[in-house]
Amino acid sequence: MSKSVAVLYGGISAEREVSLASGAQCIDALREAGYAVTPIDVGQDIAALIAALKAAKPDAVFNALHGRYGEDGCIQGVLDWMGIPYTHSGLRASALAMDKQAAKAVFRAAGLPVAEGYVLDREELAMHDPLPRPYVLKPVNEGSSVGVVIMREGDNRREEIAQTWRFGDRIMAERFIPGRELTVAVMGDKPLGVTEIDTANVFYDYEAKYADGGSRHTIPARIHPLAAERAMEVAVAAHNALGCRGVSRSDFRYDDSFGEPGQVILLEVNTQPGMTRTSLVPEQAAHVGIGFPALCAWMVEHACHG
Repeated sequence: MSKSVAVLYGGISAEREVSLASGAQCIDALREAGYAVTPIDVGQDIAALIAALKAAKPDAVFNALHGRYGEDGCIQGVLDWMGIPYTHSGLRASALAMDKQAAKAVFRAAGLPVAEGYVLDREELAMHDPLPRPYVLKPVNEGSSVGVVIMREGDNRREEIAQTWRFGDRIMAERFIPGRELTVAVMGDKPLGVTEIDTANVFYDYEAKYADGGSRHTIPARIHPLAAERAMEVAVAAHNALGCRGVSRSDFRYDDSFGEPGQVILLEVNTQPGMTRTSLVPEQAAHVGIGFPALCAWMVEHACHG
């Protein structure tokens, strides 16, 4: 008898459409891998979700949710309470990783390289620049580069941004790191590779991540071998520092302004990385010989709770 898997996708965050795409492809891949799959489109009604899970009685849940409530510890807590094994990280690691302020504190304590910055409120931002320009403003609790703004010389939007900010009371300001975008997937305790991301957009924003042709991925990244080794080392260390399990993806800026090997700066760890066949993690898995159905199956077989 095949193992039954409930796939949670959709959700109510700003990343619902991304989650729907990830979930649909994971559903197909898991069926291809031989699992009995129950898709559950997650909406506002938590009671309805719990009822759907009780009716499905899955052996495991494949969590394909992104953003708030899906990767910040909320759904993980529900599944822990129900005693259902699930993919990706648990409650604590999910909550830490989603809160950029808390995650950065963990990374600093572990001696990992992060961008200088601090958290402020809208009133403080309205009054003055928090850092020398250029600097980056980002929500503390959003993913997929939602709400990220780069403030450069001559940009007069600061007060307007402060007044219209819609991502909570906290705003993270960070020093802008010149250079290139890199990402490293960690599967279990092993890095899969280093991908360089190139985009014609101002930076690797939401559109660059998800629009057709928004970015180009090069794997392995065309960087100095010592820099690639360092990126993979930091990705595993960040994964472990947060207490992640299953698969995670660490994003970096690579400052090679003064030549190779440059400086690798950790931006964040994604505990619920995109899972379409052409997403960054599946691309890296394919690069080392792990097909998409096999990747999804590995995640289910390593699902746990608590």
